[in-house]
Amino acid sequence: MMRKTILLVVVSVLFTAEPRMAAQDSVNFPTIGEVIRLDPEMDNLVPKDEKIEVLTSGFIWAEGPVWVPQKDHAFGGYVLFSDIPNNRIVRWDEGVGSVTWLKPSGYTGPGEYGGEPGSNGLLLDAKGRLVACEHGDRRMSVITKNGGKRTLVDNFEGKRLNSPNDACYHKNGDLYFTDPPYGLPDRWDDPRRELDFCGVYRLSKDGKLTLLTKEMTRPNGIAFSPDHKTLYVAQSDPEAALWKSFPVKEDGTLGEGKLLYDATENFKKGLPGLPDGLKVDSHGNIWATGPGGVYVFAPGGTLLGRISTGEKTANCGWGNDGRTLYITADMYLCRIRTTAMGAGWAK
Repeated sequence: MMRKTILLVVVSVLFTAEPRMAAQDSVNFPTIGEVIRLDPEMDNLVPKDEKIEVLTSGFIWAEGPVWVPQKDHAFGGYVLFSDIPNNRIVRWDEGVGSVTWLKPSGYTGPGEYGGEPGSNGLLLDAKGRLVACEHGDRRMSVITKNGGKRTLVDNFEGKRLNSPNDACYHKNGDLYFTDPPYGLPDRWDDPRRELDFCGVYRLSKDGKLTLLTKEMTRPNGIAFSPDHKTLYVAQSDPEAALWKSFPVKEDGTLGEGKLLYDATENFKKGLPGLPDGLKVDSHGNIWATGPGGVYVFAPGGTLLGRISTGEKTANCGWGNDGRTLYITADMYLCRIRTTAMGAGWAK
């Protein structure tokens, strides 16, 4: 029997009183995996005694963690992340636990819509509003201060986007995002697909959408260097599992892409996962999820180490004081303390 989609939109949390939540089972979090150190510099980024803590679990495919600062919150804020197959956004609070914060999060149509209908990458805009990459509705959206959703963009030259995956903001306010086919029910072979490529785009403040490149077969995670002169993009293609760097021109378009790191062999050797979400720290090191966990690269692409979760690892993002890295790994929301501070966090 087909399940009915209940259009319940719980969007007031960012702007109103605290919601009721179920109690957290324990504050003594289990740990998983290990930190693999390939270069002495890794010790300056992740202390030797740090562990990967599992904060909450039971999700089908967790993605897009974002820290939401809140001055009157006991711990300074909370984490929102996507549970894509369940078409919802989950909120996790220290000492309290997790709760469904928004459902539906990425598909609002009738009936079922494939295996990954929900939101994917999440981020905050300059006003602190939640911006989401939506699979099922095939758009970039923002939740307004009064609780309603607004579409930022859902088409390129009149053709519907595939399924926006991840995004980041340039310091000038332009929104850059990737658009692979993973949210379509039959992915690349889906008859609903209208574009014959997977693009990397820029949505300028005036609402103009520009295709920056379509050279990447499956563009995924995306982030800027601290000076916003370089854009990093992950490619989650099993035949070419890699990351590229692109120089950002004065007009916001991209120069010729350069290979940063190729992890195809690691994937073929059986390490779980593919290049996915990524973030950059204040010194320009790249923290990128890929086969076997979170890869940590120096700005030039030297692999310094890997936070090995043992699971397919989807995304990461800093929270708290900017030195706590939250990680979504398959069914888990995890975290690890770092000496590194996320780019854009005040020192």
